[in-house]
Amino acid sequence: MTDRVALYPGTFDPITNGHIDIITRAARLVDRLVIGVAVNIGKGPIFTLEERVELVKAEVTPVALKAGISAEVLPFSTLLIDFAKSVGAKMIIRGLRAVSDFDYEFQMAGMNYRLDSEIETIFLMATERHQFISSRFVKDIASFGGDISSFVPELTNLKTMAKLKGNV
Repeated sequence: MTDRVALYPGTFDPITNGHIDIITRAARLVDRLVIGVAVNIGKGPIFTLEERVELVKAEVTPVALKAGISAEVLPFSTLLIDFAKSVGAKMIIRGLRAVSDFDYEFQMAGMNYRLDSEIETIFLMATERHQFISSRFVKDIASFGGDISSFVPELTNLKTMAKLKGNV
């Protein structure tokens, strides 16, 4: 039997507790989880691609160890479906927070299916306490000096606040 391999893509700028929740839950479904960190310059990231990859690795490693799965964090700048194929993924994991996410995600899943019907999109609903968290809101709050500690893991909180204060 082959390993169940999934890809969880995102910009992760910064990685949030909502992302960690989806990763933790996806880890129960697969043997190997690839977290794909998208270049996505259009979103105006505060962290460089390399910084995001390293931060996601630091936050995901304990989750993978606890779940007993293999996890890797890789950058990508290609078409999502092509990246999924290149890492051997048969599933793309997507998190849904609200109905507004569903419309976009539904369209993207349909397009990806047309591009490769062998790769399934799996939707995981955000848990109640994480439904409102988004990286964009976290960056907005942090940029005004607000407390983001309940929205992101501890290391991410420290790195985000230092980055926005110009200390990194």
